[in-house]
Amino acid sequence: MRTLRTAPGPLPLVAGLVALLVASPLAFVGLQAAQAGGDTVHRLLARPVVATLLWHTVALTTVVTAGTLVLGFGAAYLVERTDLPGRRAWTVALAMPLAVPEFVHGYSWVSLFPQVQGYWGAVLVMTSSLYPLVFLPVAATLRHADASAEEVSRSLGRGRFATLWRVTLPLTRPALAGGALLVSLYLLGEYGAFSMLRYTTFATAIYNEYQTSFDMASASLLTLALVGLALLLVVLDARAARRGRVVREGTTGRGCTPVALGRWKPAAAAASAAVVAVTLGVPVFALLHWLVRGSSTTLPSASIVTETATTLGYSLTSAALATAAAVPVALYSWRRPTRLARTVERAAYLTRALPGIAVALSVVYFAIRYAQPLYQQPSLLVAGYVVLFFPLALTSVRASLAHVPHGVEDVARSLGVRRTVVLGRVVLPLILPGLGSAFAMVTLTASTELTATLLLRPTGTETLATQFWVYTTGLSYGAAAPYAAVMVALSVPAVLILTRRTFGAQPTAPKEN
Repeated sequence: MRTLRTAPGPLPLVAGLVALLVASPLAFVGLQAAQAGGDTVHRLLARPVVATLLWHTVALTTVVTAGTLVLGFGAAYLVERTDLPGRRAWTVALAMPLAVPEFVHGYSWVSLFPQVQGYWGAVLVMTSSLYPLVFLPVAATLRHADASAEEVSRSLGRGRFATLWRVTLPLTRPALAGGALLVSLYLLGEYGAFSMLRYTTFATAIYNEYQTSFDMASASLLTLALVGLALLLVVLDARAARRGRVVREGTTGRGCTPVALGRWKPAAAAASAAVVAVTLGVPVFALLHWLVRGSSTTLPSASIVTETATTLGYSLTSAALATAAAVPVALYSWRRPTRLARTVERAAYLTRALPGIAVALSVVYFAIRYAQPLYQQPSLLVAGYVVLFFPLALTSVRASLAHVPHGVEDVARSLGVRRTVVLGRVVLPLILPGLGSAFAMVTLTASTELTATLLLRPTGTETLATQFWVYTTGLSYGAAAPYAAVMVALSVPAVLILTRRTFGAQPTAPKEN
């Protein structure tokens, strides 16, 4: 069986080729940075602004990640481990801020409260926008976890808080680590929201270097510093995953009896309502306010139907390609848990920290040098989307493969069935829900991508995000509101799919006699 599973085949070559293509922007950044020379490197790193950018990026990433961990775990515990009324409705409402793009969150707060800017404004907006990335995996872990460990802890005389701290929290450590990694990588590469909030980070500085000074060498050096931070985060996540690995044998599969909140039930409901009001209510109110109020603009009018069709075409195509490309990389890491396979898998996550403009310029550089007929073509924008959002697809596919027992594939191979047939008839049907999650996640993020789209879109082509950006930069908040509303509306089905896929059926508590 082991010989069949580890026998040589085309999978390592295909997975390596996909990883090489996805990681190609890193080579572009390194090439451009190498052309700067030692004097330029010393001059750039000696500038006080570099230390300021590093402090801004690290301080914001640390505080926002900590805030999302606290908020995400607290919300997940309330809906999955307590008798909070309407837990299913709260689950959907708490996950729904994921449907609102980060720059639309920033637009909502800035347009209603202009004083929400700078560091604390960025903390508020990004925590409100990104905490579902922690809430969803933690809640899914709590829902599908076996209740026996917590019941044993309670039977040994430990109270609720001690059981929560010593049993429940360690149980969700891998989910917390994965959510924290996604939040941190999002923060490293975000541009639109920080530009609206007037908060400078490495990503905003890199965009300014490219757009205003056309200094690709200096911008590439700053991008390498950003990649170094991302690499540090990936290494820390790998160590946390190894330390937080939970292995169980002979679990009963029973759901946990909900913790009775008693007199704290109104307070828990009020806290949940406050979170939903801040994270979802403010953007919805801002969009309704500007849709009703409206505003005149001197900018040319645009067709929202055309932009919607263009956005859907690009995002759906990119999601299909990214999901298909993630399958061989995930399979290689799943079948062969070697150091090389882990390196191939982890290398793909680094591109998630690259600013969209760095990925866009690397794609443009490749097209001009080696594929000039593709320049200013729709395929170039699709390629940029696939590179940017490949890690999201890989995460979903890899998580689905983790639930497929190796024995199923081994038995099919032992009967003489070819690898491709086993893949099509056995493996792919088992991971089909994960493929759907990957497709939904990439569609959700690609339909709201801004920075790379500004550079890679063909001349005369606008998406919902770019048209929204044109109006907001001209302070035409009312004219921008319809485009933001359509982006949110298109994202809602994807979030519902993710919620349903992540949680599945509600576990039933054991009946009391």
